[in-house]
Amino acid sequence: MMKRLLGGPGTISGFLLRFGQCAFGAASIAIMVTSFGFSSYTAFCYLIASMGLQVLWSFGLACLDIYALRRKRDLQNPILVSLFVVGDWVTATLSLAAACSSAGIVVLYTRDLTACATSKHLTCNRYQISVAMAFVTWVLTAMSSHVMFWILASV
Repeated sequence: MMKRLLGGPGTISGFLLRFGQCAFGAASIAIMVTSFGFSSYTAFCYLIASMGLQVLWSFGLACLDIYALRRKRDLQNPILVSLFVVGDWVTATLSLAAACSSAGIVVLYTRDLTACATSKHLTCNRYQISVAMAFVTWVLTAMSSHVMFWILASV
């Protein structure tokens, strides 16, 4: 028998975690895409790609949670939970790598080179907000992957 944990698949708290991941990931993408000159930096392009994958993964699992809640289905079987664990770990790793690399570029330009103060075309505040949203997305993904791991370990 698998444990019922807060944030598990097929629960309202699990849906809220997935919805938060999807919303913050989409916000990170939207803010970065509307920033001037983001495509000149590989780390920012990687952030968009990583957050895009995160949004797709989270949206799919949020839809699965809604289905399970409406049909009163149990999603806590070992095969499904194993898939959720692997998917969450992959997306969490990619999200953390993208957020850290983008944060490194932002720190380089805002603090070390002071390029944001001298250059009018860099939208550094938008870059910072987008990176912050990516970190929030990663925290939510790390929480859900931790929950999934404990559910899988309880088999």
